[in-house]
Amino acid sequence: MNTNDILYKIQKALNLSREDILKAYELAGYEMGASRLDSLLKHRFDKGFQLSSYEELGIFLDGLVILKRGPSPKKQNSDEAVELTNNLILKKLRIALELKEPETEIIFGLGDVGLSKQELKSLFRKEGHKNSKACSDELLMAFLNGLDEFYFVGETD
Repeated sequence: MNTNDILYKIQKALNLSREDILKAYELAGYEMGASRLDSLLKHRFDKGFQLSSYEELGIFLDGLVILKRGPSPKKQNSDEAVELTNNLILKKLRIALELKEPETEIIFGLGDVGLSKQELKSLFRKEGHKNSKACSDELLMAFLNGLDEFYFVGETD
């Protein structure tokens, strides 16, 4: 899945302004210029489109956690490189938005995916755990689509 699509879908679902995204990068200690961000939020065939790196997406998600919840009281080992997987994207979004299991189930349901409690838990297990399940691009896309619907429904209440 295209990293720009993920960034765009998160922005749309959470109704984040350009300034919110820039603030998330700043909180994560990353210098993101406004013009670079604008090029990342363009559609693939638009003039000036640039592809976001997995590192930039991961840094944004770390900043989003800080933006929504504040800095972590635990010290982070920033020297350790962690591969950004679909499972990690789900985990970071769940942490940032303080989603509990029932809300996560609803979001997947809104994305037209029905998961049992065990299947849902397996997506959030540590990699290498015997019951861990890799999150496919389709499953992540369904979650992001459901997230958009979840927050849209919440706005109308």
